[in-house]
Amino acid sequence: MAARTPRKLRLWEALALSVGLMGPTLAMGLNGPGVAATAGKAVPLVFLLGLAGVGLVGYGFWRLTQHFNHAGSVYALAGATIGPRAGFFGGFALLGTYLFFLVCTQAATAVFANAFLNELGIHHTGAWIAYALLAAVGCAVLNVRDTRFTARTLLLIEGIGIIAMLVLAAVVVGGAGLGIGHHTASGGAPSIDLSTFTPGGTTMSAVMTATVFAFLSWAGFEACASLGEETDNPRRNIPRALVGSVILTGILYVLLMFTQTIGFGTDTKGIAAFAGAESPMSTLSQRYVGTWFSLIVAFTAVASAFASSLSSSAAASRMVFALARDGFGPKAMAKVDPDTGAPRTALFSVVAVTTVADVALWAGGAGAFDSYYWFATLGVLCVLVAYAVAAAGVIKFTFSGRGNIPRWETIIPTAGIAYLAFVFYKQSTGQTAPYTYFPWIAGAWCVIGVLVILCAPRLAAQIGARLTGELAGSDSDVEASSQGSAEADAAAKVQGS
Repeated sequence: MAARTPRKLRLWEALALSVGLMGPTLAMGLNGPGVAATAGKAVPLVFLLGLAGVGLVGYGFWRLTQHFNHAGSVYALAGATIGPRAGFFGGFALLGTYLFFLVCTQAATAVFANAFLNELGIHHTGAWIAYALLAAVGCAVLNVRDTRFTARTLLLIEGIGIIAMLVLAAVVVGGAGLGIGHHTASGGAPSIDLSTFTPGGTTMSAVMTATVFAFLSWAGFEACASLGEETDNPRRNIPRALVGSVILTGILYVLLMFTQTIGFGTDTKGIAAFAGAESPMSTLSQRYVGTWFSLIVAFTAVASAFASSLSSSAAASRMVFALARDGFGPKAMAKVDPDTGAPRTALFSVVAVTTVADVALWAGGAGAFDSYYWFATLGVLCVLVAYAVAAAGVIKFTFSGRGNIPRWETIIPTAGIAYLAFVFYKQSTGQTAPYTYFPWIAGAWCVIGVLVILCAPRLAAQIGARLTGELAGSDSDVEASSQGSAEADAAAKVQGS
């Protein structure tokens, strides 16, 4: 990434970064109880609708990455379509997401490390900050190496977790299909209850409200877009990685939420047990397989939390690199390792800042679990803003005619923006302190981005000039593609006549 790094990542390696940041093993193990408490047994339906919602949002990234590739992700996608000021604003919001996610996933690593040690019978596990610091060191050591190494590490970690989850699903769903076992909260055998894909006794309003929890499981799906300069044939592989990561995790989420719902039982007692479970996957593993398997599941949760930290630090460092390269930030942040192409200085700076935040939380008396949820909420609020900017970018790009996209398709990103507004509203209302403060904190971060644009017009102009230069090749290819398509249409008409 000196100017442009050599293409070296393959499709599955780019996909690994998005999957790692989403942390499907974590999401499958944490997000079900909140949905069950709101939507009852309709948990699989909620995640199916959540997949549809993220599909509306992901459409914009899929379309734009077919034409533009850049380390700055939303920064470049919005900058190339709406303008450099909008690009900077969206990129700054997304940088906030990656930084907040790194803080929270380092804390999450501590949460699950403590839980795993407790499962082993070790109850004096020490201060949680020690595990967060280990996670930070691991991120710095692994991410400074070749990006392919990071991608393969992520794939290995999440792959083990996904396999363990699928084994549990086979046991629970297989037992339900055969009508064997007495493992539900009511003491009976699980059953294949397809009414979980309908609202059942739950209102559609409650189901839609619960999709907010489901949507959060996909936060970070766009991370592979930040590898646009490091991926082979990015206009083919990055869009495919985006779609692949959303569909893969969508199938896993729906299957595993169905597994958990019927595993606990779809009667009142079962849903109450599911909603109150602190670690539903570990509970079901203990109940249906045994203690040894619940230990494996507990360990995969630790590994998945660390994988999310690894992905967050990789994405954040590339965003910092992209902004610094265009004039926002010290020049040292724009330097890369000559051997690996990793933005070493940006990486170390990102890890240092988020580690200081975790230390401050610990010193202030905050627990690891609260630290995780607080900063996860902040990250999600910022990512909603970044996603909306990207969706607005694809709408403008479509109407410009530069990408030869049918105009009727603007219905999709428009619906995506409406859904993002719904999620933001639900995340910002009906909360208790300290969650009532988080929309203001996330908003303040985004306002800083606006102030930079307004108070430093020369910087904005400089960023715009450099961004235009970096994307000149992409833009000319877009124009050539449009022109070639128009010429082909004209030729076809002449031949037809």
